[in-house]
Amino acid sequence: MPTIKIKGMSCAHCVASVTKALSDVNGIKDVHVNLTEGTATFLQTKEVPAEAIRRAIQKIGFEVV
Repeated sequence: MPTIKIKGMSCAHCVASVTKALSDVNGIKDVHVNLTEGTATFLQTKEVPAEAIRRAIQKIGFEVV
């Protein structure tokens, strides 16, 4: 299960936004965001380019670190 580190999350709304953004990426499902650790884990149903994940997170105002 891939894990990414996300900078800038501070509340439950941030968690919901990141969860939705990642869930909307074709090939990603079962997204779990941990606010305390600043991470997101997910399952891939197919190969998803890292840049597609990065763009989805940046589009909503957060940064993948």
